[in-house]
Amino acid sequence: MKTLRDAAVGDVVVIKKLHGEGAVKRRIMDMGLTKGTQVTLRKVAPLGDPIELNVRGYELSLRKADAELIEIE
Repeated sequence: MKTLRDAAVGDVVVIKKLHGEGAVKRRIMDMGLTKGTQVTLRKVAPLGDPIELNVRGYELSLRKADAELIEIE
């Protein structure tokens, strides 16, 4: 299983499945990260956390712990 945390800068990926439960999963979905959404990894912070994504035309910063819950193709 490959997660969003495993993606490299510049990769364009598609979300396959969201893991997690309850409020955490709901928060991720509220940010626009849903199944079938195309995501581009733009930057990674110098210490590795957070990562910056381009999702649905806007920029989003996401913690690596949350990125591990997002399975990609």
